[in-house]
Amino acid sequence: MQLSRRLLTLAGLCLAASGLSPVKAQEAGITANSIKIGMFAPLSGANFAYGFDVANAAKMYFDKINKDGGIHGRKIEVVLEDDRCNANDLVAAVKKLVEQDQVFLLHGGSCSAAVVAAKEYVVRQKVPLVMLNASGDGALYPPTDYIFGAFSISQYAVGGAMVDFAAKNLGAKKIAYVNHDDAYGAWNLEASKFDAEALKVDLAVESVSPTITDVTAPFLKLRAANADALVIVTYARPAALLIKKAAEMGFNKPIILSVTGTANLAQLAQNVGGPDALKNFYIQEVLSDLPGGPKIKWVYDMYKAAYPELSAKAEHPQTYMPYGIPSAMSIVKALQAAGPNVTREKFLEEMKKLNFDSGVMAGPVVFSATERAANKATVFIKYDGTNQTMVPGVFTSRWKYKG
Repeated sequence: MQLSRRLLTLAGLCLAASGLSPVKAQEAGITANSIKIGMFAPLSGANFAYGFDVANAAKMYFDKINKDGGIHGRKIEVVLEDDRCNANDLVAAVKKLVEQDQVFLLHGGSCSAAVVAAKEYVVRQKVPLVMLNASGDGALYPPTDYIFGAFSISQYAVGGAMVDFAAKNLGAKKIAYVNHDDAYGAWNLEASKFDAEALKVDLAVESVSPTITDVTAPFLKLRAANADALVIVTYARPAALLIKKAAEMGFNKPIILSVTGTANLAQLAQNVGGPDALKNFYIQEVLSDLPGGPKIKWVYDMYKAAYPELSAKAEHPQTYMPYGIPSAMSIVKALQAAGPNVTREKFLEEMKKLNFDSGVMAGPVVFSATERAANKATVFIKYDGTNQTMVPGVFTSRWKYKG
């Protein structure tokens, strides 16, 4: 044992005398030719529309980078897991990717509550997590060194921007507001209250379960508030039930649906009973243009070329598909800036400096030493069940994290 130690000490002295340093252990997921990224998204189950095509979009962007030569000579290798938008499945997928697949970084999360469940593990393991398209506010606030997200939009910003739109564009002085009775609902409501106070708008709030099946009681309370507009900040199923109930009860005030309220506008029109339910209807959007519009046509063209078999099906690409591009762009930019001798620490430092226009979203991707939510800008679309018309202007929340 003593002889072995002497030999090691002698070897170290020889390296020092020669001006060389002992070789550092290779960073997990990095080889001379590859960078391994662990992706996870809902690829099956009731919520697959929130992430299936989003993951496809991120993968096709990485494929483009690989075709262009990779990053400092390394090709991106993707390992993809199905999280089914379920917290237990997502945490299991994350652990497999980190411990078994030995990925360099994680790229995933399409459902906020599920991805927040991985926060403690990710921070403890000190592995970078760049969310796919979840708002994931519970993992972003308070900020950590390891988690970045809200490339589609922060959930705080979702609620605040809807109040901003209702007040400025529709002249609403009182807003009937319905959200979920969970952490997801609490995030958007906090910013909504902040913006409502700043704009001198009254909020009449009803919080419902994400699994609600009969919305009659909460809707009657919302209608009784005699508000100037109805703002719905829920997932797709409760949203469709509320819009349909509003039509059945002759509600004719503007209805504004959050960006999280549907993955398919044509399906929404069907679910609410047809175009008559959408006569005075607006939907929040975070893209820089109408889906498939001139500004983002290149994303849809890339998707069609990458996935011809999926493109032949009417349900693809889904509404959220382009959301996978900004997060993938961010990873590539940070890896490029980190240089050929990339480490997780270098990558994380470069993520904190990102400030660029993806050309896809309504607002830029901006991080800082204290900010982990990339996008806070939204636009709104008037939808009558058939036609979509962009409403002029970009709307944001005034809310800021105070610590």
